[in-house]
Amino acid sequence: MSFDATSRRALLAAAGTLVLALWTPQPAAGGVFLTRDEALELAFPDREVDRETLYLTQDERRRAADLAGARIDSRLVVRYRSDCGGVAYFDVHRVRTLAETVMVVVDAEGRVARLEVMSFLEPEEYIPRRSWYDQFLTLRLDSRLRLKRSIHAVTGATLTARATTDAVRRILALDQVLRKDPFRDGDLVP
Repeated sequence: MSFDATSRRALLAAAGTLVLALWTPQPAAGGVFLTRDEALELAFPDREVDRETLYLTQDERRRAADLAGARIDSRLVVRYRSDCGGVAYFDVHRVRTLAETVMVVVDAEGRVARLEVMSFLEPEEYIPRRSWYDQFLTLRLDSRLRLKRSIHAVTGATLTARATTDAVRRILALDQVLRKDPFRDGDLVP
């Protein structure tokens, strides 16, 4: 097989681009930082924690979505209750094209008590600093719990900031709806 000069130059340029792409450092992907058990131990050290699996009614799902201002994709909710009154929820969501998993602990008054990034599969440069996540602490679900209101935006990680804020809103909304249902906590028997 013979190539003319133009074809040879194009082939060499393509090969050079491929070599350069393979040798150019790519952004490091994040990874898994905590297991579920490690996160729960951080949230509730030396405490008893019970796993609960709940199924939302259509009405509960709708109310939670309305409160969160975001879709609630599943009727299945798994939460972890501590004997100290806190409740941990895990949320897996897409940031850009890959997933992030966060644990949000909600205290007895419906405030964020802890926020942990358990896994982040996007490049590490899209993970905000710990201080950014800490701004969620003590916040309740209200109209200020939004980017550019109570939550500061992050230059270079806008999609992460939006996805995390939506996740916290979703969890606080689910917690609020589930805590207001008297049948959920055994107070009343249907």
